[in-house]
Amino acid sequence: MGKSLTEIAEELRNSPKKIQLIYAFNGSGKTRLSRTFKEMLAAEVNEEDAEDLLGLSNKNILYYNAFTEDLFYWDNDLEADESRKLKIHPNAFTKWVFEDQGQDQNIVAHFQRLTNSKLTPEFSADFSEVSFSMVAGDDDHLGNLKISKGEESNLIWSVFYSLLEQVIEVLNVPEIDDRETNAFDKLNYVFIDDPVSSLDDNHLIQLAVDLAALIKSSDFTNGHGLKFIITTHSPLFYNVLHNELGLNKGNKKDGCYLLERFEDGTFNLNVKYGDSNKSFSYHLHLKQLLEQAIEHNQIERYHFMLLRNLYEKTAGFLGYPEWGELLNTVPGNKQAYLNRIIQFTSHSSLSSEVISEPNEQEKQTVKLLLDNLMENYSYWQQEAQND
Repeated sequence: MGKSLTEIAEELRNSPKKIQLIYAFNGSGKTRLSRTFKEMLAAEVNEEDAEDLLGLSNKNILYYNAFTEDLFYWDNDLEADESRKLKIHPNAFTKWVFEDQGQDQNIVAHFQRLTNSKLTPEFSADFSEVSFSMVAGDDDHLGNLKISKGEESNLIWSVFYSLLEQVIEVLNVPEIDDRETNAFDKLNYVFIDDPVSSLDDNHLIQLAVDLAALIKSSDFTNGHGLKFIITTHSPLFYNVLHNELGLNKGNKKDGCYLLERFEDGTFNLNVKYGDSNKSFSYHLHLKQLLEQAIEHNQIERYHFMLLRNLYEKTAGFLGYPEWGELLNTVPGNKQAYLNRIIQFTSHSSLSSEVISEPNEQEKQTVKLLLDNLMENYSYWQQEAQND
C-alpha cells in the first residue's frame, strides 16, 4: 500500500543518514515532496520566536527547488528596451550571502563555470538587481543582455551554492562560541530538488562533482551535523553523485532511493543500492509506467513527458540525432504526433498556453506511440528477448 508525501517526508526527516539521494521520474512528485518537507520543518519552529521568522536564527532547513527562482524576476524595460535587469527579492539568506558575506564575486565565478566565462553578472550596489554583459569578438562589450532561462537558473543555483559553502564553513567550527555567527545553529537539513534541469552534460557533471565535494566537507559525527536530501530526474546527475559520494550497500551511513507514484495518488520510497544502471532500469521503468496507465485508462499530461523521455533515450541509444525521427514508422501524420508530444511536454507558464488534460483520442495516441517503439526498433526487440 502506498504512502502520502507527508509520511515519506517523515521518513526522510527521521533518518539518521547524512545523505539521502532520491531518483524520481518526471511527474512522480519530487518537487511536491520537497515542499512538503519544507512545510513540515517550518511548522516545527517555536511559535514564541515568531517575530524573528524573517531572520536566520530560527531556520532549520536550507531549501532549493524551482520555486526558489521566485526570488528573482525580470525588469525587461519594455518602454526603452535597453536596461534589462534581473531583480532580486531579498530574504534572510540572500541578505546574508550578499551583504554580510560579500559573496558576489564567488557567485560570478560559480556562474561562469556553469555557463560561459565571457558572460558576467554585475550586481547593483545594494544587491537589489543584477545586469549581464558579455565580451564578444574584437573585445566588443555587449551590455544589458537578457539571458536565457537556463542561464538564469544557473545564476540562482550559484547564489544558493555560495550560501551553502559559507554555511558549511560556519558549522564546521565545532565550538559554537567560536563561530563567526550563530545564525545557523538550528539548521539541520539541506533539501536540494533537481538543480540541473537546464544544464548540458558537461556542466551537469561539474555541478554534481562540486556539490558532492561540498557535502563531503560538511562535518557529520555520530549523527550530528547537516543532513542532505537531494532529488533528481536525471540519471546522469544521480550516477555522478552516487559515485562521488560513495553511496553503496556497504556504507550504512548513506542511502539512495527511487520515488514512485502510484495511479491512486499515493507514493512509495524504494531503497536502491547501486547507480541508476544497476539499481533500476530507467527505460524499463518508464515503459512499465506507461503500460500501466494505458491498461487502466489513467493517462495524464505527465505521461506524455514519460513517453518523450523514452523516445529520447531510445533515439540516443540507436544513434538518431533527433528523437522525432523515430516517429517515421508511425502510421499517419508524423508532424501531428510530434506537435502533440511537444504540446504536452512544454514548460510554458503563459496562461494563454495552458494545455487541458488529454482527451480520449490523445490517450490513444500514447498507446500508438508506445507500440511504435516496441514493434519497430531493435533496441526494444532485444529487451523483450532478455525478459
